[in-house]
Amino acid sequence: AKRIFHILELPAHPWAPSRPGHLMLDLCMDIRFHDVHFAYGDGERDALRGLSMHIPAGRRTAIIGPSGAGKTTVAYLLLRFLHPDSGLISVDGIELESLDPASWRAQVAWVPQNPYLFNASVEENIRLARPHAPREQVVAAAEMAHAHEFIQALPQGYDTPIGERGARLSGGEAQRLALARAFLKDAPFLVLDEATANLDPEVEVQVQRALARLMEGRTALLIAH
Repeated sequence: AKRIFHILELPAHPWAPSRPGHLMLDLCMDIRFHDVHFAYGDGERDALRGLSMHIPAGRRTAIIGPSGAGKTTVAYLLLRFLHPDSGLISVDGIELESLDPASWRAQVAWVPQNPYLFNASVEENIRLARPHAPREQVVAAAEMAHAHEFIQALPQGYDTPIGERGARLSGGEAQRLALARAFLKDAPFLVLDEATANLDPEVEVQVQRALARLMEGRTALLIAH
């Protein structure tokens, strides 16, 4: 409980726009890391040491490496869950830290290895991406993610409660709901962190097909082991 209260009482990371009035919709999503350093535990455990890389707009870029190599740290920095200790991340030449965090995250769809599902209905879990989306768009997103068939087979279809962390679903079904969220969000930048890990071969083929459709015409970062 003390740890939870400590987190709740932390101040928000300060944000001060360096270019007031910049429109997020103008971004082409050409992303660069410039000598980025990050360490966990007050600098005790290095995750990134001088990372420089380019994620070209409209292209697929992959980061591949063993566990502990810093791959997910890159995703967290892009999502602004973490902030570089030093170095710079830029989007179309604009410093990422200068963009409004909420507006930036609205432009990013993230599919993690272990997506979090809430104790709510299937539809409500998919609709997290766009809370006011109509049912037809939710269903269309599920169809694109190859999730519609198994959802229809559930006792109450899209209204079926799935339990905390999606306890009533298999790993592949939970992963396809996360993909449906990404389809519904329709964001220009995708971060796919081990999105097909721990799936059986048949489900992985379906998810890979869904991912291929999802990445068409978008900037995508794929993180894989």
